[in-house]
Amino acid sequence: MSTLTIPHPLPPVSEDCEQLREAFSGWGTKEGLIISILGHRNAAQKKLIRETYAETYGEDLLKQLDKELTNDFERIVKLWTLDAAERDAILANEATKKWTSSNQVLMEIACTRTSNELLHAKQAYHVHFKKSLEEDVAHHTNGDFRKLLYPLVCSYRYEGTEVNMTIAKSEAKLLHEKISKKAYNDEDLIRILATRSKAQINATLNHYKNEFGNDINKDLKDEKDEYLALLRATVKCLVRPEKYFEKVLRLAINKTGTDEGALTRVVATRAEVDMKIIKEAFQQRNTVPLEKAIAKDTTGDYEKMLLALVGHEE
Repeated sequence: MSTLTIPHPLPPVSEDCEQLREAFSGWGTKEGLIISILGHRNAAQKKLIRETYAETYGEDLLKQLDKELTNDFERIVKLWTLDAAERDAILANEATKKWTSSNQVLMEIACTRTSNELLHAKQAYHVHFKKSLEEDVAHHTNGDFRKLLYPLVCSYRYEGTEVNMTIAKSEAKLLHEKISKKAYNDEDLIRILATRSKAQINATLNHYKNEFGNDINKDLKDEKDEYLALLRATVKCLVRPEKYFEKVLRLAINKTGTDEGALTRVVATRAEVDMKIIKEAFQQRNTVPLEKAIAKDTTGDYEKMLLALVGHEE
Protein backbone atom coordinates (compact mmCIF):
# COMPACT_ATOMS: atom_id res chain seq x y z
CA MET A 1 0.00 0.00 0.00
CA SER A 2 3.09 2.21 0.19
CA THR A 3 4.09 4.20 -2.90
CA LEU A 4 7.71 4.49 -1.81
CA THR A 5 10.31 3.14 -4.24
CA ILE A 6 13.54 1.91 -2.65
CA PRO A 7 16.63 1.11 -4.76
CA HIS A 8 17.91 -2.48 -5.01
CA PRO A 9 20.55 -3.07 -3.98
CA LEU A 10 20.36 -0.44 -1.27
CA PRO A 11 23.58 1.61 -0.88
CA PRO A 12 25.34 1.33 2.51
CA VAL A 13 24.12 3.90 5.04
CA SER A 14 27.64 5.39 5.20
CA GLU A 15 27.40 6.14 1.48
CA ASP A 16 23.98 7.81 1.92
CA CYS A 17 25.47 10.03 4.62
CA GLU A 18 28.49 10.93 2.45
CA GLN A 19 26.18 11.81 -0.43
CA LEU A 20 24.01 14.01 1.80
CA ARG A 21 27.14 15.72 3.14
CA GLU A 22 28.18 16.28 -0.47
CA ALA A 23 24.73 17.78 -1.23
CA PHE A 24 25.26 20.39 1.50
CA SER A 25 28.86 21.32 0.62
CA GLY A 26 30.21 23.86 -1.86
CA TRP A 27 28.25 26.56 -3.62
CA GLY A 28 24.52 25.90 -3.60
CA THR A 29 22.68 22.89 -2.26
CA LYS A 30 22.31 19.84 -4.50
CA GLU A 31 18.56 19.35 -4.05
CA GLY A 32 18.36 16.51 -6.59
CA LEU A 33 20.80 14.47 -4.54
CA ILE A 34 18.73 14.98 -1.39
CA ILE A 35 15.57 13.83 -3.21
CA SER A 36 17.33 10.79 -4.69
CA ILE A 37 18.29 9.62 -1.19
CA LEU A 38 15.66 10.75 1.32
CA GLY A 39 12.79 10.44 -1.19
CA HIS A 40 13.59 6.73 -1.57
CA ARG A 41 14.18 5.48 1.98
CA ASN A 42 11.69 3.98 4.42
CA ALA A 43 11.27 4.88 8.11
CA ALA A 44 13.88 2.42 9.42
CA GLN A 45 16.42 3.49 6.77
CA LYS A 46 15.90 7.20 7.46
CA LYS A 47 16.33 6.62 11.20
CA LEU A 48 19.65 4.86 10.55
CA ILE A 49 20.77 7.67 8.21
CA ARG A 50 20.00 10.27 10.91
CA GLU A 51 21.87 8.30 13.58
CA THR A 52 24.89 7.59 11.35
CA TYR A 53 25.02 11.20 10.10
CA ALA A 54 25.09 12.50 13.68
CA GLU A 55 27.80 9.99 14.69
CA THR A 56 29.93 10.66 11.60
CA TYR A 57 29.71 14.45 11.35
CA GLY A 58 28.59 15.50 14.84
CA GLU A 59 25.61 17.31 13.36
CA ASP A 60 21.87 16.78 13.38
CA LEU A 61 20.69 16.03 9.83
CA LEU A 62 17.39 17.83 10.44
CA LYS A 63 19.22 21.00 11.50
CA GLN A 64 21.37 20.75 8.40
CA LEU A 65 18.26 20.43 6.21
CA ASP A 66 16.82 23.44 8.02
CA LYS A 67 19.90 25.48 7.13
CA GLU A 68 20.12 24.38 3.51
CA LEU A 69 16.51 24.25 2.31
CA THR A 70 13.62 26.72 2.12
CA ASN A 71 9.86 27.01 1.77
CA ASP A 72 7.62 24.07 0.80
CA PHE A 73 10.54 21.89 -0.28
CA GLU A 74 12.12 22.25 3.16
CA ARG A 75 8.79 21.45 4.82
CA ILE A 76 8.17 18.22 2.89
CA VAL A 77 11.78 16.97 3.25
CA LYS A 78 11.92 17.68 6.99
CA LEU A 79 8.48 16.23 7.75
CA TRP A 80 9.29 13.14 5.72
CA THR A 81 12.69 12.65 7.39
CA LEU A 82 11.15 12.68 10.86
CA ASP A 83 10.16 9.48 12.61
CA ALA A 84 6.36 8.98 12.24
CA ALA A 85 5.67 9.59 15.96
CA GLU A 86 7.80 12.77 16.00
CA ARG A 87 6.06 13.96 12.83
CA ASP A 88 2.61 13.44 14.34
CA ALA A 89 3.67 15.18 17.56
CA ILE A 90 4.90 18.22 15.61
CA LEU A 91 1.80 18.36 13.37
CA ALA A 92 -0.46 18.06 16.42
CA ASN A 93 1.43 20.78 18.29
CA GLU A 94 1.22 23.12 15.29
CA ALA A 95 -2.51 22.38 15.10
CA THR A 96 -3.07 23.44 18.72
CA LYS A 97 -1.61 26.85 17.86
CA LYS A 98 -3.61 27.54 14.70
CA TRP A 99 -7.23 28.39 14.07
CA THR A 100 -7.43 27.21 10.46
CA SER A 101 -8.01 23.49 9.94
CA SER A 102 -6.43 22.74 13.34
CA ASN A 103 -9.38 20.69 14.57
CA GLN A 104 -9.27 18.60 11.42
CA VAL A 105 -5.55 17.81 11.81
CA LEU A 106 -5.99 16.75 15.44
CA MET A 107 -8.96 14.55 14.54
CA GLU A 108 -7.04 13.07 11.58
CA ILE A 109 -4.11 12.04 13.79
CA ALA A 110 -6.42 10.63 16.47
CA CYS A 111 -8.58 8.62 14.06
CA THR A 112 -6.34 7.37 11.25
CA ARG A 113 -3.45 6.06 13.36
CA THR A 114 -3.47 2.71 15.11
CA SER A 115 -3.77 2.76 18.91
CA ASN A 116 -0.03 2.18 19.26
CA GLU A 117 0.83 4.86 16.68
CA LEU A 118 -1.31 7.37 18.57
CA LEU A 119 0.31 6.33 21.86
CA HIS A 120 3.80 6.76 20.37
CA ALA A 121 2.84 10.18 18.99
CA LYS A 122 1.69 11.22 22.47
CA GLN A 123 4.96 9.95 23.97
CA ALA A 124 6.93 11.92 21.36
CA TYR A 125 4.80 14.96 22.28
CA HIS A 126 5.94 14.62 25.93
CA VAL A 127 9.58 14.50 24.85
CA HIS A 128 9.41 17.44 22.42
CA PHE A 129 7.06 19.82 24.21
CA LYS A 130 7.38 18.84 27.91
CA LYS A 131 3.60 18.50 28.31
CA SER A 132 0.86 16.21 27.08
CA LEU A 133 -1.12 16.39 23.86
CA GLU A 134 -4.29 15.87 25.91
CA GLU A 135 -3.67 18.99 28.02
CA ASP A 136 -2.93 21.10 24.93
CA VAL A 137 -6.08 19.87 23.15
CA ALA A 138 -8.16 20.56 26.27
CA HIS A 139 -6.61 24.02 26.61
CA HIS A 140 -6.74 25.14 22.96
CA THR A 141 -10.19 23.88 21.97
CA ASN A 142 -13.61 24.73 23.33
CA GLY A 143 -17.31 23.96 23.18
CA ASP A 144 -18.42 21.06 21.00
CA PHE A 145 -14.98 20.81 19.40
CA ARG A 146 -13.40 20.06 22.78
CA LYS A 147 -16.18 17.60 23.62
CA LEU A 148 -15.29 15.60 20.51
CA LEU A 149 -11.53 16.07 20.17
CA TYR A 150 -10.47 15.47 23.77
CA PRO A 151 -11.85 11.89 24.00
CA LEU A 152 -10.54 11.16 20.48
CA VAL A 153 -6.93 12.00 21.42
CA CYS A 154 -7.30 10.11 24.73
CA SER A 155 -8.48 6.97 22.94
CA TYR A 156 -6.75 3.59 22.90
CA ARG A 157 -9.01 1.42 20.76
CA TYR A 158 -9.16 -2.34 20.46
CA GLU A 159 -7.53 -3.16 17.10
CA GLY A 160 -8.97 -6.61 16.45
CA THR A 161 -11.74 -7.77 14.11
CA GLU A 162 -14.16 -9.08 16.78
CA VAL A 163 -17.58 -7.43 16.47
CA ASN A 164 -20.60 -7.60 18.78
CA MET A 165 -23.70 -7.41 16.57
CA THR A 166 -26.05 -6.85 19.52
CA ILE A 167 -24.10 -3.71 20.45
CA ALA A 168 -23.93 -2.68 16.75
CA LYS A 169 -27.75 -2.81 16.49
CA SER A 170 -28.44 -1.03 19.77
CA GLU A 171 -25.84 1.69 19.10
CA ALA A 172 -27.06 2.22 15.53
CA LYS A 173 -30.51 2.87 17.01
CA LEU A 174 -29.01 5.17 19.66
CA LEU A 175 -27.08 7.15 17.01
CA HIS A 176 -30.23 7.50 14.91
CA GLU A 177 -32.22 8.79 17.90
CA LYS A 178 -29.59 11.39 18.79
CA ILE A 179 -29.15 12.55 15.18
CA SER A 180 -32.95 12.75 14.66
CA LYS A 181 -33.10 15.09 17.68
CA LYS A 182 -30.08 17.05 16.31
CA ALA A 183 -28.21 16.16 19.53
CA TYR A 184 -24.93 16.09 17.62
CA ASN A 185 -22.81 16.78 20.69
CA ASP A 186 -24.49 14.09 22.78
CA GLU A 187 -22.04 12.25 25.03
CA ASP A 188 -23.22 8.80 23.90
CA LEU A 189 -22.76 9.69 20.23
CA ILE A 190 -19.22 10.93 21.00
CA ARG A 191 -18.51 7.93 23.26
CA ILE A 192 -19.28 5.50 20.42
CA LEU A 193 -17.01 7.32 17.94
CA ALA A 194 -14.21 7.84 20.47
CA THR A 195 -14.03 4.43 22.16
CA ARG A 196 -15.32 1.64 19.92
CA SER A 197 -12.95 -0.30 17.69
CA LYS A 198 -12.99 0.63 14.01
CA ALA A 199 -14.45 -2.80 13.15
CA GLN A 200 -17.26 -2.27 15.69
CA ILE A 201 -18.01 1.25 14.39
CA ASN A 202 -18.11 -0.12 10.84
CA ALA A 203 -20.63 -2.78 11.87
CA THR A 204 -22.74 -0.18 13.69
CA LEU A 205 -22.75 2.21 10.73
CA ASN A 206 -23.58 -0.58 8.27
CA HIS A 207 -26.54 -1.51 10.46
CA TYR A 208 -27.49 2.19 10.66
CA LYS A 209 -27.66 2.40 6.86
CA ASN A 210 -29.58 -0.89 6.48
CA GLU A 211 -32.06 -0.04 9.22
CA PHE A 212 -32.64 3.66 8.59
CA GLY A 213 -31.97 3.94 4.84
CA ASN A 214 -29.24 6.58 4.89
CA ASP A 215 -25.50 6.66 5.27
CA ILE A 216 -24.89 8.37 8.64
CA ASN A 217 -22.95 11.20 6.97
CA LYS A 218 -26.03 12.09 4.89
CA ASP A 219 -27.96 12.55 8.12
CA LEU A 220 -25.14 14.73 9.48
CA LYS A 221 -25.15 16.99 6.41
CA ASP A 222 -25.15 20.73 6.99
CA GLU A 223 -22.73 22.59 4.76
CA LYS A 224 -22.36 25.60 7.04
CA ASP A 225 -21.85 23.90 10.38
CA GLU A 226 -18.13 23.46 11.17
CA TYR A 227 -18.72 21.05 14.03
CA LEU A 228 -20.88 18.79 11.84
CA ALA A 229 -18.21 18.93 9.11
CA LEU A 230 -15.69 17.70 11.70
CA LEU A 231 -18.10 15.00 12.87
CA ARG A 232 -18.55 13.76 9.28
CA ALA A 233 -14.78 13.79 8.73
CA THR A 234 -14.35 11.79 11.97
CA VAL A 235 -16.72 9.10 10.70
CA LYS A 236 -14.91 8.99 7.34
CA CYS A 237 -11.47 8.73 8.99
CA LEU A 238 -12.63 5.84 11.15
CA VAL A 239 -14.25 3.74 8.40
CA ARG A 240 -13.00 4.99 5.00
CA PRO A 241 -9.73 6.86 5.56
CA GLU A 242 -8.74 6.64 1.86
CA LYS A 243 -11.88 8.61 0.93
CA TYR A 244 -11.13 11.17 3.60
CA PHE A 245 -7.55 11.67 2.38
CA GLU A 246 -8.67 11.76 -1.26
CA LYS A 247 -10.97 14.64 -0.39
CA VAL A 248 -8.24 16.50 1.52
CA LEU A 249 -5.94 16.17 -1.52
CA ARG A 250 -8.69 17.14 -3.97
CA LEU A 251 -9.52 20.30 -2.00
CA ALA A 252 -5.81 21.11 -1.55
CA ILE A 253 -5.11 20.84 -5.29
CA ASN A 254 -8.35 22.17 -6.78
CA LYS A 255 -8.41 25.37 -4.78
CA THR A 256 -7.52 28.69 -6.33
CA GLY A 257 -3.95 28.56 -5.12
CA THR A 258 -2.73 25.24 -3.77
CA ASP A 259 -3.07 24.40 -0.07
CA GLU A 260 0.54 23.26 0.27
CA GLY A 261 0.11 22.61 4.00
CA ALA A 262 -2.56 19.95 3.45
CA LEU A 263 -0.84 18.48 0.39
CA THR A 264 2.50 18.17 2.21
CA ARG A 265 0.90 16.70 5.34
CA VAL A 266 -1.02 13.97 3.52
CA VAL A 267 1.88 12.93 1.28
CA ALA A 268 4.40 12.91 4.16
CA THR A 269 2.15 10.95 6.52
CA ARG A 270 0.57 8.46 4.08
CA ALA A 271 3.28 7.66 1.48
CA GLU A 272 4.48 4.68 3.49
CA VAL A 273 1.04 3.66 4.76
CA ASP A 274 -1.83 3.63 2.24
CA MET A 275 -0.97 6.12 -0.52
CA LYS A 276 -1.57 3.44 -3.17
CA ILE A 277 -5.22 3.14 -2.07
CA ILE A 278 -5.58 6.93 -1.77
CA LYS A 279 -4.22 7.29 -5.33
CA GLU A 280 -6.78 4.80 -6.60
CA ALA A 281 -9.58 6.69 -4.83
CA PHE A 282 -8.26 9.97 -6.27
CA GLN A 283 -8.20 8.71 -9.84
CA GLN A 284 -11.67 7.21 -9.49
CA ARG A 285 -13.11 10.47 -8.15
CA ASN A 286 -11.20 12.93 -10.35
CA THR A 287 -10.47 10.92 -13.53
CA VAL A 288 -6.84 12.10 -13.46
CA PRO A 289 -3.94 10.40 -11.69
CA LEU A 290 -2.77 12.10 -8.49
CA GLU A 291 0.73 12.48 -9.99
CA LYS A 292 -0.68 14.51 -12.88
CA ALA A 293 -2.68 16.75 -10.54
CA ILE A 294 0.40 17.35 -8.35
CA ALA A 295 2.62 18.08 -11.39
CA LYS A 296 0.07 20.57 -12.72
CA ASP A 297 -0.24 22.39 -9.40
CA THR A 298 3.32 22.46 -8.01
CA THR A 299 6.81 23.29 -9.31
CA GLY A 300 10.51 22.73 -8.82
CA ASP A 301 12.09 20.61 -6.12
CA TYR A 302 8.88 20.60 -4.07
CA GLU A 303 7.07 18.95 -6.99
CA LYS A 304 9.92 16.45 -7.50
CA MET A 305 9.93 15.39 -3.85
CA LEU A 306 6.13 14.97 -3.78
CA LEU A 307 6.24 12.89 -6.97
CA ALA A 308 9.06 10.72 -5.58
CA LEU A 309 6.98 9.96 -2.48
CA VAL A 310 3.80 9.13 -4.40
CA GLY A 311 5.82 6.76 -6.57
CA HIS A 312 6.23 8.72 -9.79
CA GLU A 313 9.21 10.54 -11.20
CA GLU A 314 9.97 12.13 -14.52
